Amino acid sequence: MTPQNQTDVIVIGAGHNGLVTAAYLAKAGLKVTVVEAAPQIGGAAVTREFVPGYKVSGVAHLLHGLHPAIARDLDLARHGLDLKAQRVETRSLLPGGRSFDTNSIASVSPTDAEAYPAAMARLTRMADALAAYALHTPPRPDAMKMDWQAKLNLGKFAWSLRRLGKKDMLELTRILTMNVNDLANDYFENEAVKGVLCFEGVLGLALGPRSPSTVFNLLYRLSSMGANGQGGFLLPKGGMGSVAQALGMAAQAAGVLIRTGAAVDHILIENDAAAGVVLSTGEEIRALRVVSNADPQRTALQLIGPRNLDTMFVSRIRHMRMNGCVAKIHLALDSLPEALANARGRIVVAPKPDDIERAYDCAKYGRVSDRPALEVTIPTLSDPSLAPAGKHVASIVAQYCPYKLRDTSVNDARHQIGERSLAVLEEVAPGLKQRVSGMEVLTPHDLETQFGMTGGQWHHGEITLDQVLFLRPAGQAQEYRMPVPGVYLCGAGAHPGGNISGAPGYNAAREILKDARAQRRVVGAA
Repeated sequence: MTPQNQTDVIVIGAGHNGLVTAAYLAKAGLKVTVVEAAPQIGGAAVTREFVPGYKVSGVAHLLHGLHPAIARDLDLARHGLDLKAQRVETRSLLPGGRSFDTNSIASVSPTDAEAYPAAMARLTRMADALAAYALHTPPRPDAMKMDWQAKLNLGKFAWSLRRLGKKDMLELTRILTMNVNDLANDYFENEAVKGVLCFEGVLGLALGPRSPSTVFNLLYRLSSMGANGQGGFLLPKGGMGSVAQALGMAAQAAGVLIRTGAAVDHILIENDAAAGVVLSTGEEIRALRVVSNADPQRTALQLIGPRNLDTMFVSRIRHMRMNGCVAKIHLALDSLPEALANARGRIVVAPKPDDIERAYDCAKYGRVSDRPALEVTIPTLSDPSLAPAGKHVASIVAQYCPYKLRDTSVNDARHQIGERSLAVLEEVAPGLKQRVSGMEVLTPHDLETQFGMTGGQWHHGEITLDQVLFLRPAGQAQEYRMPVPGVYLCGAGAHPGGNISGAPGYNAAREILKDARAQRRVVGAA
């Protein structure tokens, strides 16, 4: 067997979490091979050409969660990732040519302008307290005992919550299960200001502003926005692919072998334990540890296979909510209308909570939203290299476009979400449609087909209270270990979840190394 076909660890998928796991394992001295089905690394964090001459971030188009400890440990700055000068603000575009950002809320509501800083600071404190457990492994609730490190980590987490103080602790208890529309009504008076807050609470969920658990999603996003050490959002030069490229270079510098164009057919299991992988070509690569960056359903039901798992676990994984509801739209633009000419940051088009709720009402019954809520970036304003000289690209997240369609074909849904999103944008940026020279629309079905996201769910499972911490992804797999010995999860379907944080990959690497050290002690004792 050639050296390429024998290794210590195989990582399936060269998305950002897979690369993080691989880099940490290799730095610890393990021989690691990453196998990636696509011709390039990056997964959802990839920069690619969608029409000739125009490039855009394929799925994720904003960086707001990369943990600073990971960036520091892997020395990503040395590998070309600049996180210093690309922070961007959020601007809400409203009909009639009006707009506002966090510094100009007074233009729509002086009262909310006064209330906004204190309210968001309070929510961010709560979010940061919850995020204190992001780089720790949640314990199994059925465990008879925990080791001292797990107890210490839980104690630190409890202390971070206690440090909020009595008032904020009570407020966190009050709002954690609330819907974000009620929270917005508690904190603000203007519908446009409420609309932005509600949009943050539902983005990525198949839920509306009046659905329970959306405040938790808001807090989750707020904690991620601060994880890069600067707060807010970043537009990396070169698109999100620059993040993946830096991680790939860090992994290779540590000794990781990365093989692209190498699709895994299934995980090889011998004597009820991992023994390697079999590629779609029939080639076998042997290893005693296999780490999957794929989502939990794809990992369990396709790569491992139900016959190698107990019935209860299979049932739990099958019932994990993977309800994709977001479409990604890319526009090639000959020029920019006046409303977008200086839009260097993040644009939100969600004028009122009711607008978002009506958009959700369509999706709830299996239809594309009549008037989608939108998140837009124009990355060429800060990085002209993504388009021909004088031209631009627009990257749009459109919510809602449900994976589970009724009486609508995928092709019709693709056409509808594209046309309806353009119509909404035309209202706040007149003249946009006539400047469009090319367009790509990716529905949740396309995200599943092209990027391997089951159900088109970009977080590998919805971020709701019943699918986080030790409940993510399901019993018997909370600690990154799948029920089959030697098989691990390192992607967004594991704690702490989605975004380009790298935290699941970091945590998975720690648990794998813990198992490797324990095995060496056993072998040494024998």
